[in-house]
Amino acid sequence: MRVLLIKTSSLGDVVHTLPALTDAARALPGIQFDWVVEEGFAEIPSWHPAVAAVIPVAIRRWRKQPLQAWRSGEWQAFKQRLKSTHYDLVIDAQGLLKSAWLSRYASAPVSGLDKHSAREPLASWFYAHRYPVAWGQHAVERVRQLMAQALGYVLPTSTGDYGLPRERLAGSAAGEPYVLFLHGTTWASKHWPEHEWRALAEAITARGMGVKVPWGNAAEQARAERLCAGLAHAQVLDKMNLAGVAATIAGAKACVAVDTGLGHLAAALDVPSISLYGPTLPANVGAYGQGQIHLCASGPLAGLGDREAPCFDGLGATQVLAALNPLLTESA
Repeated sequence: MRVLLIKTSSLGDVVHTLPALTDAARALPGIQFDWVVEEGFAEIPSWHPAVAAVIPVAIRRWRKQPLQAWRSGEWQAFKQRLKSTHYDLVIDAQGLLKSAWLSRYASAPVSGLDKHSAREPLASWFYAHRYPVAWGQHAVERVRQLMAQALGYVLPTSTGDYGLPRERLAGSAAGEPYVLFLHGTTWASKHWPEHEWRALAEAITARGMGVKVPWGNAAEQARAERLCAGLAHAQVLDKMNLAGVAATIAGAKACVAVDTGLGHLAAALDVPSISLYGPTLPANVGAYGQGQIHLCASGPLAGLGDREAPCFDGLGATQVLAALNPLLTESA
């Protein structure tokens, strides 16, 4: 059986879809998925053994330059690829109008969320088969339930398994054990205060444990350099692609992350992690999996979803270090 899966973005949403593929592969031996995903995240689906082909799409880029997308032939090539492949079923796991629109180019019945379950209810009009999935539960479980209904198998009661090969992705990197700081995020209010990061780095390196800090833009690079300045066991990493970041995550003893897509990738790779939540709460979209610890701020603005105001009152380096120490001991 060959299924076209549509889940284009974001990084966290893509990662949250992986356990559903593991469920399906165990319930239906031989099933294969082709996955339509934003070009920036195309490496991730390829790591799952049930994915036969990754079909990159560039909706974000095409929206900015629609004439260029048309003239380049990229859009036509994408449509032709979907039309030319036989699929038994299409599953839109995104539940948005943009993903539902993409599904119409494949010659197969389309399954998706019903109008009460989709983020954009109008998307359900594109589907031949519509399924209810209750809100108020983790995103991983919602996708698992959709997939089980669409493919007709009994949903396992166990915690979802991302199915990613941590050891293979980590490679054979040698050197001192390290904690990875995943400090980059898009909301101003999701940034844990820099002085707390620095205090945590000092405490970790004082015990002889390494600290590694990746970055993705100039502002993150400058912050990483300040966090590591003068610390013998702290290292600012070179800029890496997603596969390089995944390898660094997979090789870590533990991660400390703000609410960011790379924190979800750490959970998917089964790396023990501390996730820090200020303006957001972890119940429905927090890091999911074994060895994942959620620490939430306690200030008056915590959990309110404000994108700008500082929200990390009551969550400092001392609390994070106390939660981190057992992870480092267990993984030693």
